Amino acid sequence: MAKSKSVSVFFCKECGFESSKWMGQCPSCKAWNSFTEEAVVKTTGNAVGKEHGISSGNVMPVSLAQIENSAEERKSTEITEFDRVLGGGIVSGSLTLIGGDPGIGKSTLLLQVCQRLSLKNCSVLYISGEESLRQIKMRAVRLGEFSDTLTLLCETNLTQIEQIIRKNMPEVVVIDSIQTMYDENTAAAPGSVSQVRESTAVLMRIAKTCGISIFIVGHVTKEGAVAGPRILEHMVDTVLYFEGDRYASYRILRSVKNRFGSTNEIGVFEMRQDGLSEVTNPSEFMLSGKPQGASGCVVACSMEGTRPILVEIQSLVCQSNLGIPRRQAAGTDYNRVNLLMAVLEKRLGVQLSGCDAYVNMAGGMRIIEPAVDLGIAMAIVSSYKNRVIDEKTAVFGEVGLSGEVRAVSFAQQRLKEIEKMGFERCIMPKANLMSFKPSGTVKIIGVDSVKEAIDCI
Repeated sequence: MAKSKSVSVFFCKECGFESSKWMGQCPSCKAWNSFTEEAVVKTTGNAVGKEHGISSGNVMPVSLAQIENSAEERKSTEITEFDRVLGGGIVSGSLTLIGGDPGIGKSTLLLQVCQRLSLKNCSVLYISGEESLRQIKMRAVRLGEFSDTLTLLCETNLTQIEQIIRKNMPEVVVIDSIQTMYDENTAAAPGSVSQVRESTAVLMRIAKTCGISIFIVGHVTKEGAVAGPRILEHMVDTVLYFEGDRYASYRILRSVKNRFGSTNEIGVFEMRQDGLSEVTNPSEFMLSGKPQGASGCVVACSMEGTRPILVEIQSLVCQSNLGIPRRQAAGTDYNRVNLLMAVLEKRLGVQLSGCDAYVNMAGGMRIIEPAVDLGIAMAIVSSYKNRVIDEKTAVFGEVGLSGEVRAVSFAQQRLKEIEKMGFERCIMPKANLMSFKPSGTVKIIGVDSVKEAIDCI
């Protein structure tokens, strides 16, 4: 007969590595001071954990030829930006994790998704462990009309939640949030590493065995990663991050893992009084309020997935009164900015060692693509020499350590977006001109080095 006893073990908060004793560094993910002590129930004997499997009954291995080849069934939410990030819609039986900072709009976005699905007569169950039914109703009133196919539940006990789901069999389930759920079979506090891991395993079993699409809301740490063990992201099918400044109006939904689509797509939303509104033209949104006749400003074209987006790069360079000049980058990689400044100083003779330098991606979007290197370099030189770059000029290109401008991907798509937004001139790598024949009203200037691009200012 199986016997159970409670023992104390240590878990890594980052990756979920289990150890019988505390260690300063995790041997799995190499994180420091990440171990926490938790009490778990260990079962000894001949007990077999059948309840943890995703298949019922005796199963046998099959060959690929025996498996029916059919495309995934997808449900459209009629929120174009949301469907784009998911890869075309919600896949039946999928488990999706949505993370983001507190107050960023995760619950609002999922409630809007529930609203659109309910109006299409899709049965939806919204389970909240953080808010009461009255609080959910207050938010729902601001969003508009709902259908009776949407039902609400305030519960944190996963045993009862599983019984309700299997009884009602909704098509879509939302869990808000995974840190508030607890499994009675796990002797640990809600939100702990053990509870988050076991709760996700239970939800994964429900999704796969019942064919129900489940969305999980996850809180994030101060570093921006989903709180809990890293194994949580490996268990789910899709991981989405909701980014942006909670005090700004824009929001970006980014996919970092997707078993049913691309991981390079983003969705852009604007927070309004009546909920989140789609931004169908992000370039126009990012360039709104662009200053006229100011030095240190240039428009660059970046690719987010298959979508080209124009962003305004701003730079401010001034003489420093400090022994060590101050450097700051907002919306881009700080180390990349320092590298580009070193290239400008070495290859072009621009004396930046005694200057404070500030680089900002206007609009709040974070861009780390190498194709904006040329825009950052030109913005820095423009501010240093106090020369104004023509407002009808857009640039893109990767800058190497020798000062060369290297080719980038999707050059033709970038050029079409630049033309669509009404720009008259484009400075781009000359190597890209060999891959396609330019057509349109935009004057194209191909450059081989940063010096050639700077001479065009």
